[in-house]
Amino acid sequence: MSELLKNTEQKMLRSIESLKIDLGKIRTGRAHTGILDHVMVEYYGSMVPINQVANVTLVDARTLGVQAWEKPMTGKIEKAIRDSDLGLNPANQGELIRVPMPALTEERRKELIKVVKAEGENGKVAIRNLRRDANNALKDALKNKEISEDDERRSQDEIQKLTDKSVAEVDKMLVEKEKELLQI
Repeated sequence: MSELLKNTEQKMLRSIESLKIDLGKIRTGRAHTGILDHVMVEYYGSMVPINQVANVTLVDARTLGVQAWEKPMTGKIEKAIRDSDLGLNPANQGELIRVPMPALTEERRKELIKVVKAEGENGKVAIRNLRRDANNALKDALKNKEISEDDERRSQDEIQKLTDKSVAEVDKMLVEKEKELLQI
């Protein structure tokens, strides 16, 4: 039983981490280095993340600085950022590529909040599916007389507490992201 609870808790934590990563990709008006994490650059014939060929730093609250480790990569990195789905327009300044973050319009903010809520709902659905799977495993164990009814009830209560805790964490993350998006 403790093995099932431990597995379920780990899977729920992984769902929350996955949601955190997905929310990090949603661009706000402020700059943060994680925005460019999924941008891929061609490096000697293979595609690699930008942070494996350059340093990504914050120049100021609204500007990222990208400095290639190898000088010939600067043009490729600039092109990769421009071609990404982020809508960014990098400016090459010799060795440093400056990436200004454009301010978000009110309409775009509202669209992004809808996206954030949809991501959050997907995260909650994933957590609830994990709860269902764990409860089904408990019912099977009870049917096979591997555990008593009391143990099953206690374990279901534990799983419900894990689910409630995980859903509350998702809600907290959504509120923070919405607040971040509405900041001007």
